[in-house]
Amino acid sequence: MESQRSIKDRTPPGQRLTDGFPVLHHGDVPHYRDLSKWDLKIFGQVEQQAVIPYDEFMKLPRREYGNDIHCVTTWSKLDNVWEGFPVAAVMERVKLKPEAKFVMLHAEQGWTTNLPLADFLRDTSFFGIKHNGAELTPEHGYPVRMVVPHLYFWKSAKWLRGIEFMVKDKPGFWERNGYHMYGDPWQSQRYDFD
Repeated sequence: MESQRSIKDRTPPGQRLTDGFPVLHHGDVPHYRDLSKWDLKIFGQVEQQAVIPYDEFMKLPRREYGNDIHCVTTWSKLDNVWEGFPVAAVMERVKLKPEAKFVMLHAEQGWTTNLPLADFLRDTSFFGIKHNGAELTPEHGYPVRMVVPHLYFWKSAKWLRGIEFMVKDKPGFWERNGYHMYGDPWQSQRYDFD
């Protein structure tokens, strides 16, 4: 946890703190009744595409993460405790081509968001399955969401289904609709004109 730092030092410009966990998304909330139909596809600039079924994914090594999260809509939630899987655990199954420099996260209903490869691979980025001791709810991304806490929270794709490795950056859903291509909360990179 970062509680030794002051709340002011942990809250980016223009953000307000919340104790809740607001729900924001585009489209319908998927409800998984048969998790044997969930899998994670890995494709793009890789030597060999892969599909990881749910039961295999859930056997990956888990760990606990603590972080603060910041939403582009100006709320911040401090001292989150997550359970999830390190990106490195999935990357052990992937041989990237040298030209891979960016990632597109693919979620249900065609929703996407982009990241530089370096941000995806950071030790603080992970695949989340529990938040503050409870399994994620459907509204918060059950069964698996990406968590990239150093960027605005729209980059933490809910209902994750695919990871595409790319040569060049391209905008995802919100980026095509006016959000910033990178989304650093400390630089107030909310919109494409910031």
